Amino acid sequence: MLTLIKEIFTWWNRQTLGTRINTLIFGKLVGTDQFGNKYYTDKAGRRWVIYNNEIDASKIPQEWYSWIHFTKNQIENKNKLIKYTWQKEHQSNTTGTEMAYNPEKNKDAIKKKYSTWKK
Repeated sequence: MLTLIKEIFTWWNRQTLGTRINTLIFGKLVGTDQFGNKYYTDKAGRRWVIYNNEIDASKIPQEWYSWIHFTKNQIENKNKLIKYTWQKEHQSNTTGTEMAYNPEKNKDAIKKKYSTWKK
């Protein structure tokens, strides 16, 4: 019940009620990614994504990025897509979270190589 209320009144929680109805009537499921996001298309060629949790465009991995932005017409096949050992796994934007980079977080690790000359 709470999910239905969130869909009616908010747009930042997965999908709105209008998007759900449009997806049920016109949407064709193309696939899902490792994060649980679902990718849809319709007969007119429009493409959209239904996020698994909170909506954030940086949660689209590289395999689906080219498809959702019409860069290529075909979905990247995971067998064709070569992942090297030096490549990191996809990580969404961490700005504003505890995982965000902050040079002041660990002051002991960064020591000044100079001394100030205050009197």
